Amino acid sequence: MKREIKFRVWDHNTDTMMIPDNFEFYDGEIGWIDASREAGPGSGNDGYPDQFEIMQYTGLHDKNGREIYEGDLVKNENGVLRVVEFHDGSFTLGDYYFGSIGAGRVLEVVGNIYEDPDLLEAQHD
Repeated sequence: MKREIKFRVWDHNTDTMMIPDNFEFYDGEIGWIDASREAGPGSGNDGYPDQFEIMQYTGLHDKNGREIYEGDLVKNENGVLRVVEFHDGSFTLGDYYFGSIGAGRVLEVVGNIYEDPDLLEAQHD
């Protein structure tokens, strides 16, 4: 079974979500990241891995066809907001297992923890 492996990165220096163009590895660990904004060439930033939060694509789309990534804020069919996380080799929604087939059909991506932290804070108020 083939799965699509994709990433995005949050750049802490520019507070911008970017698409990594290249990961450079040194002794089996990421040592440098070349990243560009989705806006196009020439608008990116490169740097050491501690500058970025790396988020992996789950392989699923939400009910509107949007790709679901680690760090996304998703609402379920009851309007409950959850954060997509990766724990022990699986994607989760907090305490809930995320990997079931068809999970994306009932979820809607409403933001992510870096660009929309206010959504998460509002749920806890």
